[in-house]
Amino acid sequence: MKKPIRTPLSDEQLADAKRLHDIYKKRVKESREDPSKPALTQTEVGERCEWKSPQSTVSQYMTGKVALNLEALVKLSEALDFEPAQVSPTLAAGIRRASPQVAHTAEAANSPLPDGADEDELDGRYAYVPQYDAKAAAGLGSENPHVEIRSTLAFKREWLRVKGAKPDQLIVIYAEGESMWPTINDGDVLLVDRSRIDPADGQVFVLAGTDGAIVKRLIQGPLGQWVLRSDNDDKEEYPDRYHLRSNGNEHRIIGKVIWRGGDL
Repeated sequence: MKKPIRTPLSDEQLADAKRLHDIYKKRVKESREDPSKPALTQTEVGERCEWKSPQSTVSQYMTGKVALNLEALVKLSEALDFEPAQVSPTLAAGIRRASPQVAHTAEAANSPLPDGADEDELDGRYAYVPQYDAKAAAGLGSENPHVEIRSTLAFKREWLRVKGAKPDQLIVIYAEGESMWPTINDGDVLLVDRSRIDPADGQVFVLAGTDGAIVKRLIQGPLGQWVLRSDNDDKEEYPDRYHLRSNGNEHRIIGKVIWRGGDL
C-alpha cells in the first residue's frame, strides 16, 4: 500500500511543540538542581507515559515531527507536571488536567478535571462523557466487534451548552489513520454528538458501514447526492466515496464530530 502523504504541521501545532520542549527543558534543569535525583531524560518521560518507544515518541512530539493529540498531551502533562493549556490552548479547550485529589471521580487518571475542586462542584460544572476504546478509521473502515469504556472525559457544561450539545448524547472515541489529516490526526480523540445524524454540507461525521466505522467530511454534490470526502490531498490513496442512502443505507451516520481537542 502506498504510504500516506504526511502534511507538514501547522504553525499552531509547531508552536505547541515548542512550548512542550520549553517545559521539558525547564524540568530537566530543575532535576539537575537536585543532586539526590537523576537528571530527567526523554526516555524517562516516555516511560511515564507508558509508550512502547519512549524516547522516540517524546522526541517526535517535542520537535514537531508528529502533531500532539489530546491523549498524548494529557499523559505528558502528568509526566511533566503542567496544565494542558500551557502547551496547547486549542487541544485543552474546555478541559483541565486531573489533580490527584479529585482523579477518583472519573474512571481513569487521564480524565481532565480542574484542580482544587470538590466532587459537588465538579458535578455542577462538569459533565462526564464516556470514552470508548472504539476507533473510527480516518481511512479504511475500523471494525469494533467489542467496545468497552476505558475512561471518561470531563467537559464544562457551559461550553457544551454553547455548542448545543447534551451530555447524554455524547461519546468520545479515537481516530485512526491519515485520511483526515491535517484536520484530524491519527490517534486524535473525537467528541461525537449522536443526536446529529442528518447530513450537513462540509461537516465531519462518524459513519458505520459494511467495512466498519469511518470518519469523513460530507459534501453535497450538484445533484443532491452526498459524498464522503477525506481532507488528505492524496486523492489517489483517499478517493471520494458515496454516502448511499438506498440499498439498506450502506453508510449510517453515527453522529457529528464536534471536537477533536479543538473546534471543527
